[in-house]
Amino acid sequence: MLAKTLISKSLIPLKTSDTGEFAVGAMSEYNVKHFPIVNNEQLLGLISEEDIMKSDVSEAIGSYSLALSKAYVKDDEHLYEVMRLLGEHKLTIIPVVDGDDNYVGVITQHDLITFFAETGSFSEPGSIIVLEIPKRDYSMAEISQIVESEGAVILSSFITTNLDESVVDVTIKINKAQIHNIIANFERYSYKIKYSFQETEIFDTIKERYDSLMSYLNV
Repeated sequence: MLAKTLISKSLIPLKTSDTGEFAVGAMSEYNVKHFPIVNNEQLLGLISEEDIMKSDVSEAIGSYSLALSKAYVKDDEHLYEVMRLLGEHKLTIIPVVDGDDNYVGVITQHDLITFFAETGSFSEPGSIIVLEIPKRDYSMAEISQIVESEGAVILSSFITTNLDESVVDVTIKINKAQIHNIIANFERYSYKIKYSFQETEIFDTIKERYDSLMSYLNV
C-alpha cells in the first residue's frame, strides 16, 4: 500500500510558462482544483484555483505565489500519509516524487477513495459499531477479544477524536450481519455503544433514499 501503486501519469503537469487561464482549463478537464508545476523533472510546486483567482489569469503561472509549494509525497510512502496530506491541505490531487525528488506523477483524491472503497474491509459484508471510549481505557486487544469471543472478526478499524479530548470514538467493521450478541458483550464490559449499523439496516436506508429520489424524478 505504497504511494507508487496509485500513481497516475495521464495528467500532464503545467509549465511555468503556462498562463493562469490555461491552468484553469486543465483543472476543468481533469475535474480537479489543484495542479502540479514541473520544470523538466523537477517539481516546483502545486497550484490551486485560489492561487489563480488571486492573480492575473493572462500572466504566466511562474510569476504566481504558490500557497502549497511543498505539498507532495515520496513514491515509497504509505497511502495513509497520502490520505493525511490530502485531508490536511484539502487537496484534490497530490504530486509524487521519487528518491531523487524527481516528479513521477500524481495521486488523485478520486483514485485514493476508489482504492479504499474496493478493499476487502469496505466491500465485504458486515456491520459497524462505534464505541466511545476514554483514551486511558482504549485497548484494541480487548476490543478484538470481545468480538472474537462471539465468532466474529474485525475487518477494519479507525479512531477519531472527540470534542472532549479525553475520549475517542473507535469505529470497527465486523464480518457479521447479526451483532446483537456482540453489542451485549461490549455492554457487559461497560463499553458505551455510540452507534451501531447492521448490514440490512444500511441496505434499507440506501434503498429508501433511492426510492425517494426515483419518486421525485418521476413527478
